[in-house]
Amino acid sequence: MTFPIVKSFFDAATFTVSHIVSDPETGRAAIIDSVLDFDQASGRTSTKSADLLIAYVEAEKLGVDWIMETHIHADHLSAAPYLQGRVGGRIGIGSAVSDVQNAFGDTFDAGPSFARDGSQFDHLFADGEAFKLGSISSTTLSTPGHTPACTVFVIGDAAFVGDTLFMPDFGTARCDFPGGSAATLYKSIQKIFALPDQTRLFMCHDYKAPGRDTFAWETTVAAQKAGNIHVGEGRDEAGFVQMRSERDATLSMPRLILPSVQVNMRAGNLPEPRKNGLRYLQIPIDAF
Repeated sequence: MTFPIVKSFFDAATFTVSHIVSDPETGRAAIIDSVLDFDQASGRTSTKSADLLIAYVEAEKLGVDWIMETHIHADHLSAAPYLQGRVGGRIGIGSAVSDVQNAFGDTFDAGPSFARDGSQFDHLFADGEAFKLGSISSTTLSTPGHTPACTVFVIGDAAFVGDTLFMPDFGTARCDFPGGSAATLYKSIQKIFALPDQTRLFMCHDYKAPGRDTFAWETTVAAQKAGNIHVGEGRDEAGFVQMRSERDATLSMPRLILPSVQVNMRAGNLPEPRKNGLRYLQIPIDAF
């Protein structure tokens, strides 16, 4: 069995981890959960984080087949179109993305020109869909709960879980966004726990739990089942739903949710420019 090589890049501004996973035999690769840098005060974007990914791809002479999103992120803008223009690859996300587009298309009054069928993406992954990354057999797991379109990509012995799980000492994702459900998230996590114990799990975020000195984003199924503070040690669904609901009620909205969702529901593309040539992001008042 060929094990994929995983190179991870941590963006301290958004606590996001982007991953490049590659097949050592063929050099074929996928980029997962990329970041477009965004300064909210000035409204200015930059590609410093994405350029680090490109530099690695070029240095390792990788061929990019996929640019994957584990879900519609609410905490950072995706750099997928920029990366596609530089290194190629198809942009993919879970097939339930249309549910997210329908919810937020109304919130942001996106209008009839905004397609709500996921067609902005090159490929919509179905639950259980098999694919190859080079010579490595891979599959997808639909894991709704945080958002309807959350998807885990299982590539060889490595699984990329998005926001569904955090490191064991930090727990699980919030479920209070449109289409979220703590009960659904619990069931989705059981699908991850059904993977082999030695499966490597790669997080999309780390916020450095109290008492831990360093950021971390790699663990295993066995470690999550044994020690996740929210769902480990066989915790039941009812207790999880109560904990998650009470905890979510105390959380503030992510700092970049308004710009992030508007861009990410368009597969990382910015809104079309207005007549003056400038692009605008909207701020709905009292919507959340």
